[in-house]
Amino acid sequence: QVQLVESGGGLVQPGGSLSLSCVASGSIFSINTMGWYRQAPGKERELVAIMSSSGTTNYGDYVKGRFTISRDNAKNTAYLQMNSLKPEDTAVYYCNAIILATFGQRNYWGQGTQVTVSS
Repeated sequence: QVQLVESGGGLVQPGGSLSLSCVASGSIFSINTMGWYRQAPGKERELVAIMSSSGTTNYGDYVKGRFTISRDNAKNTAYLQMNSLKPEDTAVYYCNAIILATFGQRNYWGQGTQVTVSS
């Protein structure tokens, strides 16, 4: 079984920085895209940042220029560096990956980690 495990998250002041990581494990043949989505109370889940296996990135409009995604394919790990954080960034952040496993390609989600931006 494939599993995504997130680390990081927590409480940070406005203007501060925070880093997240996500590690995929299990019977993995390859990982297509990997990154994060987020969901705030009362809002729909939205794109934060994703990266393909070739290095192509896609950022959500509200985080562009402030967040940076990186990826270590050999370690099946993705990283998210979040800078200049705003209260509006407060949400549960979910790691996401499209993974080819033993039984085929599937969309996987991590357990989520809370990011709170407040003074």
